[in-house]
Amino acid sequence: MFSTKHALVSILLVVLVSGCATTIDPSKWSAKQFYDEAQSALEDGNYETAIKHFEDLEIRHPFSPYTRQAQLEIAYAYYKFNEPDSAISAADRYIKLFPRSKNIDYAYYIKGLVSFDRGLGTLDLIFGLDSTKRSPKTTLESFHYLEELINRFPDSQYAPEAKQRMIHLRNHLANYELHTADYYMRRGAYLSASNRAKYILEIYPQTPAIPEALVIMIKAYRQLEAHDLADDAMKILKLNYPDLPAISELEQTNS
Repeated sequence: MFSTKHALVSILLVVLVSGCATTIDPSKWSAKQFYDEAQSALEDGNYETAIKHFEDLEIRHPFSPYTRQAQLEIAYAYYKFNEPDSAISAADRYIKLFPRSKNIDYAYYIKGLVSFDRGLGTLDLIFGLDSTKRSPKTTLESFHYLEELINRFPDSQYAPEAKQRMIHLRNHLANYELHTADYYMRRGAYLSASNRAKYILEIYPQTPAIPEALVIMIKAYRQLEAHDLADDAMKILKLNYPDLPAISELEQTNS
């Protein structure tokens, strides 16, 4: 009985030892193994691990075809890991290294996507803050990145979504200008307010900010005693937005 148990334990130890011996040290992984592990981590939402595997892949197998793809996908991993600067740097690096790659449009798309989220502000969304009151620098940056994607690759699979995001960004930028115009009105800087409102009409037509921009323009022109300009703006407002509640208020204050 004892010898039988001893034999079973010996066999088990041999199996365990042989199993450990066949475990491949990550430092000896092939390029495909690094890439597959990174992809698996990416799919599981383990972005930090995915980034590490992608980086190790590039270090240990710099000339592998998998490395070339990893240099693009690491940009997405950085984006999901909330490292926007690293994501944009990775995308820029890919564009510089592989300007004729068939996947180059994705690199431009990632740049726009990263700036899009950064411009709108994740914390603003969480706490219900109005991101249109902040500097539009990153919003403009995102708009230009997405515009570059569409101009360079109009047939890209990412172009339709990029166009939809650009519409949202235009509305966002128009609202920022609207806040600025309103600020000038409250400060009594009527010329600056009218110019800002006019800028919205010229640069961001067909955005939801237009009717309010016209209202500010009318009020500012009246304060400046530029009544002809105020009347012209009023005609445009009534023609295009006849049901706007502000119209009756403007008519009453002008009587």
